[in-house]
This record gives sequence, C-alpha cells and structure tokens, in this order.
Amino acid sequence: MERQNLTVPKEFILMGITDRPELQAPFFGVFFIIYVVSVVGNLGLIILTKIDSRLQTPMYFFLTHLAFTDLGYSTAVGPKMLVNFLVDQHTISYNWCATQLSFFIMFITSEIFLLSAMAYDRYVAICNPLLYIVIVSQRLCLLLVAISYLYSILLSLLITIKIFILSFCGYNVIRHFYCDSLSLVPLLCSDTHEIKLFILIISAFTLVSTLLIVLGSYLLIFVAILRMHSADGRHKAFSTCGSHLMVVVLYYGTLFFIYVQPKYKNSSDTDKMASLFYTLVIPMLNPMIYSLRNKEVKNALTRSWTLCANILLKIHCKMC
Repeated sequence: MERQNLTVPKEFILMGITDRPELQAPFFGVFFIIYVVSVVGNLGLIILTKIDSRLQTPMYFFLTHLAFTDLGYSTAVGPKMLVNFLVDQHTISYNWCATQLSFFIMFITSEIFLLSAMAYDRYVAICNPLLYIVIVSQRLCLLLVAISYLYSILLSLLITIKIFILSFCGYNVIRHFYCDSLSLVPLLCSDTHEIKLFILIISAFTLVSTLLIVLGSYLLIFVAILRMHSADGRHKAFSTCGSHLMVVVLYYGTLFFIYVQPKYKNSSDTDKMASLFYTLVIPMLNPMIYSLRNKEVKNALTRSWTLCANILLKIHCKMC
C-alpha cells in the first residue's frame, strides 16, 4: 500500500555483526587480517597466472576470473564492515547501499557461473583429454566468461532497480552487516510479494541450473575415473579436480545453509556468521586451496620467486 508522506532515506543503519562494544576491536583485528590475506592471495594468484607462461591454460584462465570475483565481492563488503567496527554510527548512504548491493550480486553470481564452467572444463580434461584443446578453446573460454559477466550484471541491475524504485518506510535499520536484498525488502512500504517472488525465482534458477551442471560434470567424471584400470591414472584424475570440488562444496554448502535452513527466531545471528564465511573466509581460502593442492601453481610460484630474487640481486649488484 502506498503512503503519501514518504521520502527517500538519505542513509541506512547497519546493525553489524555484534552490538557489544568490547568485541568491536577483536573482530576488527580478525576480519582485517582475513581481508588482507584474501586480497594478497587473490591478487597474487591473478598476477601469477598472467606472468607465468606455463599457466596460460583454460583451467587457469577460469581460475584467474574466479580470483577476480572473490576479490570483487569481498571488497564490496569487507572495507565498509571494517570501518563500522571503528566508528560509533554504523551508517551507509542510500546511493552507496544500492551500489554495494549491485556489485555484491554481480560478483556472487559471476562466481557461481564460473564454478560451473570450471566443472565442465574438468569434465572435458578427464573424459576427453585428447580433444581437450579443441573443445575447450580460447574462444569458448571467452564466451563462457562473457556470458557469466553479462548475466550477472543484468541480474544485479534488475534486483537493485526493482528494490530501489520502491518506497522505503521511515524505519531504515538493516539487520545485517551489509546491504543484502533479503534485508532490504522488509524495509519497503510497497507490496513486496512481487519482488520476493522475483528474487526467489531468479535465485533458484541460478543456483539450481549451475548446480546441475556441476553435479552432471562430476557424475561423468566419477564414472570415467571408475573405468580407469591404472591406480596412478585415478589418482591423477582425482588430484586434477580435487581443489575445485573442495571449493564447490564449501561455496554451495554455505549458500544452501543460508537459504534452505528453517528460519527460527534466532537464525539472524546464524545467517550473519554464514554470510561472513562466504563473503570473507571463502575468498581467503580459495587461493590457498588452489595453491597448496596444486603442484603447477607451487612450481610457478617458485619460478616467479626465483626470477624476482635474481632481478633484485642484479639491481643490487649494479648499485654497488
């Protein structure tokens, strides 16, 4: 129902993670370290895959964009959350709230599609190794990444516009530590049935369609592995997709925990903790998982470190 005396709010108040003052400083320290490690890890992975010629393959092309999306949505949320630990007024402007929401949805959606594209890449690498270069061509990789970004941009704009063209009531407190669509919808004065249904349908379509691609790819991978007679071949196949499978389990497991679990009165705090895990912790873990479990990445890191050390040594010798 529309109300006549409604005005566009200038700002929103974020409830944050906790309202206990004694926990603000410890939380700031912990999440600052997590965010810095995430930024360094993902930027390092992007730079490493760009400068090392042996990592110029479709798998690492997708991994570069995965690191970029990790960096994107953690940065959309992390810095503002850290600032709010240090100030008394946990406010966010109307325009920045809309911007944060749109970028967060865009990067989160892109990551979901990239994970499904990487699952298909692993399927072709294990089930059709001789045709891998032909099937997973540079053109196909660019097409899959372009579709991922275009769809995610369109989705983020649709959801953000649908929410922010509606009228907000005087109550402007967001029960979260960032501007999330599910936290903003209850603040609307207009009929929210349509926007809730739209978010539910589009979210379900995105999650289910990509998950089906992932499950279908890994089902075919496991069938192909079981048919292998060589133990070394099975071990190599498992190690090829092990890192990606671990990331998929962490990511989809957290999302389904948030959106599928029964909602109790005290589930808000649980949702915040789960949101913290997939917005800050997972982006920190992904580079570690792909680095520690991948010999090619570790070898590339060693080569890059040796190259940098040699360059610095030459510069030092010239200066001396």
